[in-house]
Amino acid sequence: MSTTTTRGVAQPAPAKVFRPRPRRSLKASSTFNFWLFTGPFLIGLIIFVFVPIGWSIWLSFFEARFTVTPSEFVGFDNYQQILTDANFRNSLVTFTVFAAFIVPATWALSLGLALLVNRLRFMRAFFRSVFFLPTAVSYVAAALIWKMSLFNGVRFGLANTVLGWFGVDNIAWLANPDPPWYWLVIVTVRLWLQSGFYMILFIAALQNIPRELYEAASIDGAKPGWQTFRHITLPQLRATSTAVILLLLVAAYQAFDEFFNLLGKATWGQPPLVELYKMALGQNQNYGAGSAGAVVLTLLICVVTLLQGKIMGFGRGEESK
Repeated sequence: MSTTTTRGVAQPAPAKVFRPRPRRSLKASSTFNFWLFTGPFLIGLIIFVFVPIGWSIWLSFFEARFTVTPSEFVGFDNYQQILTDANFRNSLVTFTVFAAFIVPATWALSLGLALLVNRLRFMRAFFRSVFFLPTAVSYVAAALIWKMSLFNGVRFGLANTVLGWFGVDNIAWLANPDPPWYWLVIVTVRLWLQSGFYMILFIAALQNIPRELYEAASIDGAKPGWQTFRHITLPQLRATSTAVILLLLVAAYQAFDEFFNLLGKATWGQPPLVELYKMALGQNQNYGAGSAGAVVLTLLICVVTLLQGKIMGFGRGEESK
């Protein structure tokens, strides 16, 4: 430390006073970190989700053929056109049939797999991974495997080969709507693709059921198996079952990949999204009518979801059940 001289006496130099730098408050730091991590996702959500939705609603009120920047306002004419279109109405019937098959089948299969895997005492992680792996497969790839290898309609297909062992003639699975064998192909590929995901949801719910309930039921004389499942397991899975059914209904409305790749340009057995795809991106490229159909389909999904949630009591507290 340097010194100074006053009247011949050495004295230390005055020390510098260091003032601490002002720190940002904890609240400001948390806010900054929140926007730092969520900002990019929010921007992507606005650009790739909200803006297209708003643009689609705007297009539905204009005459938009071969252009996405129309100028002729037509009001609700596009909605009238889509609601009076026979192909679109038939596609809604197709969805009803498809949902009637796929929703209960996927729910039952997912719950059954969850019960089996959850009861395993060894290799539980292995079987859980095996059943979940199909969810990582592309719907397009799975549809092509089902179409070209399993149900290709010739004697070299796996399904026809197995049937041939029992003397059954070859079946044109995807080429003939009468009888509608194509439903077996579409339902099985969707079951294989999505059952593993919902199985994981059920496994998580099963592991949250208190063991004391089963112990109390055993003391009361309930037999393990159907009685325990009916009176304890199934009621405890009510919230998860409701969420799974809602997700399955929405997914059924949005079915596109397997139908488009399995049935191609067939005029029968097409869901709403395929009909809207043909209308908006087909030969006429009627973006206005296609957007109106998308809005109608979205509203229909919302109504069905709300009704289903209301019927099954989704979101109600335990005290109100």
